[in-house]
Amino acid sequence: MMEGRRISAANPRPCSGRRILAAKKRGRSDGFLNSVKKLQRREISSKPDRSFSITNAQERFRNMRLMEEYDTHDPKGHCSVVLPFLMKRTKVIEIVAARDIVFALAHSGVCAAFSRETNQRICFLNVSPDEVIRSLFYNKNNDSLITVSVYASDNFSSLKCRSTRIEYIRRGKPDAGFALFESESLKWPGFVEFDDVNGKVLTYSAQDSIYKVFDLKNYTMLYSISDKDVQEIKISPGIMLLILNRSSGYVPLKILSIEDGTILKDFHHLLHRNKKVDFIEQFNEKLLVKQENENLQILDVRHTGIREVSRTEFMTPSAFIFLYENQLFLTFRNRTVAVWNFRGELVTSFEDHLLWHPDCNTNNIYITSDQDLIISYCKAESDDQWMEGNAGSINISNILTGKCLAKINATNGSPKDEKCSSSTGSSKQSRSPMRSAVAEALEDITALFYDEERNEIYTGNRHGLVHVWSN
Repeated sequence: MMEGRRISAANPRPCSGRRILAAKKRGRSDGFLNSVKKLQRREISSKPDRSFSITNAQERFRNMRLMEEYDTHDPKGHCSVVLPFLMKRTKVIEIVAARDIVFALAHSGVCAAFSRETNQRICFLNVSPDEVIRSLFYNKNNDSLITVSVYASDNFSSLKCRSTRIEYIRRGKPDAGFALFESESLKWPGFVEFDDVNGKVLTYSAQDSIYKVFDLKNYTMLYSISDKDVQEIKISPGIMLLILNRSSGYVPLKILSIEDGTILKDFHHLLHRNKKVDFIEQFNEKLLVKQENENLQILDVRHTGIREVSRTEFMTPSAFIFLYENQLFLTFRNRTVAVWNFRGELVTSFEDHLLWHPDCNTNNIYITSDQDLIISYCKAESDDQWMEGNAGSINISNILTGKCLAKINATNGSPKDEKCSSSTGSSKQSRSPMRSAVAEALEDITALFYDEERNEIYTGNRHGLVHVWSN
């Protein structure tokens, strides 16, 4: 589902995907907030028959019901953990599914793997008693799961990456993986970013101010970038945008080939003096620049033409999702989603799609690989006022039309017996004392993932439970 990923231990995830940054200070039980914003970008081809696509989507989601419940918490502990907060029940912050295995990462740093075939917990992925897993990435190039962790023995200061083949995890051998990027010093503000679209990994060693690009297929180093003036790097299909330290009246920019680091374009973009930059985003040949209380500028870097959109029409969003094949982008602001084109025109406003979380936490948003559907955890239409503790709904909407095609709520998401089975990893199928009714399962969802192959939605909540919605 995901591609570009840059994950942060202390800062929000930028909209370019998932970048993982090392922590500023020693971790603790309340210091591992998943404040990172995870955004999806993928390259696909649009479906030729839109009406068929809509009908098909409605049928796929029409009879979704609550089918299973998994528990990430192990009251008996595991791996002889030495960190007390790993023993606590905490919310699910990330879900990834691959090859009929559902991976659920809890806020505490514990990560559990569950089999959709046996509906049992296979194992925990923490292979060291002081390991706190920060994030997950499924590498489809070699069918492996990459875990990014910090360790108590290192004062939680450096990121460590490990690759484990899905087959080993299926056998209950999470320790059969191997370490990645051991030569890199990934201490704050160093980071690692996984870019599935280009099949690359970007690392930054703050110790020597060097960026390195690796091949995601075999993890070989391709080239490095050593420039202390680089303030930020944005990745798009085929290219990287280097944003250098700004001068008073302009910001230096460089566009590089993602394959070999060759400079394709080197230019300056004029800025209003003494006004902060809200964002600079690269989208293929388009550059989006927005300064505080100024119009949005859309720059065509090939022809140096600039189009402006009034600041009253386009207000600074909290996050973006770029739809590459459709040449559109989503913006998120104040729980609402909108679709724009690169002429600065509003294409779609969504009906009945008010996001539950105000901070655009895209752990609760999934964009399908065909870029035609958005699946989100939303405020239930029947609620007169948003209140924590109410059951929300899982809404499936068409991105190009804004129409709500289907939704799972407390009314239509019930299984036949109103309860779901639970898996805690025991040898026998067991029932959890925290079995959830549908309304309870739809309360305070903290993570969401859609498995397109199995046509199943997985949600995690603040109790550390994972629920399976299927037809």
